[in-house]
Amino acid sequence: MSKKGLLLVISGPSGVGKGTVCGEYLKLHPECSLSVSATTRSPREGEVDGVNYHFLTQEDFKERIAQDGFLEHAIFCENYYGTPKDAVMKMLDEGKDVILEIEVQGALQVRSHYPEGVFIFVLPPSMEELENRLRGRGTETEEVIAKRLDRAKAEFKFIEKYNYVLTNDTVENAVERLGAIVNAEKCLLSRNYSYVKDEFIK
Repeated sequence: MSKKGLLLVISGPSGVGKGTVCGEYLKLHPECSLSVSATTRSPREGEVDGVNYHFLTQEDFKERIAQDGFLEHAIFCENYYGTPKDAVMKMLDEGKDVILEIEVQGALQVRSHYPEGVFIFVLPPSMEELENRLRGRGTETEEVIAKRLDRAKAEFKFIEKYNYVLTNDTVENAVERLGAIVNAEKCLLSRNYSYVKDEFIK
């Protein structure tokens, strides 16, 4: 059967709980890894290079861009962020599944580099529930909440670029559904055809 790992590209609006879902899935599936992004911003207190981020200089980051060293990259607040290609490919070749929890624009870049990835968009049960979750944080102003809801509506327009939608009604249900997606993808004939052909169609 297919020995190459799956690249799981997971996106969704702020407040949908995608980070929590990914975290809980990783606890249950040690064979899966979370990709560590690279950035040019300075480490914050407690952050460890290679664990939280790969901290690079702008010169090094730009050189890696020129060498096609990222699956995706973007600039936020004058700092570069990106997904190092070599590290992800190495884990996939070793048979490990890799999760990329990234924004929609980054996911579209990944799709152009690695179309065989599994692209999953995490949805809230409803827009009302998404708003409730954003308010429940108690950390953002009404203006920021309104901007996040507007951005979510813009992001939903790109759902057709994804393979699956994953509704996060409860974290437990969402983790179970994510596992079902992974199992289904690993059984696809297209991912296993070489083995099937060599073993059974001689």
